[in-house]
Amino acid sequence: MNSLAAKKIREALAQENNPELKCRVYVDHVHGDHAHYGLAFDTQKPEDEVVTAQGMELLVGPDNKDFLNGLSIKYLLYPSEGFKITNPSKNNHGDH
Repeated sequence: MNSLAAKKIREALAQENNPELKCRVYVDHVHGDHAHYGLAFDTQKPEDEVVTAQGMELLVGPDNKDFLNGLSIKYLLYPSEGFKITNPSKNNHGDH
C-alpha cells in the first residue's frame, strides 16, 4: 500500500466516526487467472485475518485469499485520481 492510499483510507475512516470500523480488502469477482478487487469499511469478523500495511489494520476474509496474497493498493493522482488495486503476483497489472 502506498502512503497516499493509507492517508485516504484513514481520512475516510475518520469521517465514519466509528472506532470499530476497519478497511476490508476483498475479491469482487474472479475470472480466468485474475480477480477484481474492492475496499469497504466493515467490522472484524471471527474468521478474518488482520494484515498491517502502512501502520493500518486491514481485514481479509477467508474467501479467495490466494488472490489477495501479493496485492498492491495504490492511490494515484495521475492519469486519473483514485485507487488502483492490482496483484502483480497473479499477473494482474491492469485497472481491477
